[in-house]
Amino acid sequence: MRTLLLLRHAKSSWKHSGLSDHDRPLNKRGERDAPRVGRLLQRKLLTPGVIISSTAKRAQRTAEEVANWGEFDTAVQLEPSLYLADPETIVDVVRLAGAEAKRVLVVGHNPGMEELVGRLTGLSEPEPMPTAGLAHIRLEIDHWKELRVPSDGRLVDLWRPAELDDD
Repeated sequence: MRTLLLLRHAKSSWKHSGLSDHDRPLNKRGERDAPRVGRLLQRKLLTPGVIISSTAKRAQRTAEEVANWGEFDTAVQLEPSLYLADPETIVDVVRLAGAEAKRVLVVGHNPGMEELVGRLTGLSEPEPMPTAGLAHIRLEIDHWKELRVPSDGRLVDLWRPAELDDD
């Protein structure tokens, strides 16, 4: 069995109109929510063996804050193809980067993240994933290379930032 954690990047800032979409930083809410996700993963004993993030500044910062506040020793791997990736691309990245890790955390973007949750779990209605939304999916596979879409994974939980504690 494998566990896939899909995290949409935390809320980004639109304050600097001259920045490209790829270079937008987190805003104050994003800077607050990313650490909360890290602490949640720590409390739930969901330490990722691998953390893979889009290279977008907002996703990278989210991944770093989650790793820091979750007190994970795992280094964040940056993957350019995750920037605005579709579900198939995300799965391809996990298949290659996951290797022996039992639990992988991917930090990326919508609509790909939301679509992937639905396609991995067979949900008839998509689960909305706001910024800093985190899906916990259990997959009945022995190796990441077996991961396919669609899949018969099970959505164990989906946390939204408004539902997280501030501890």
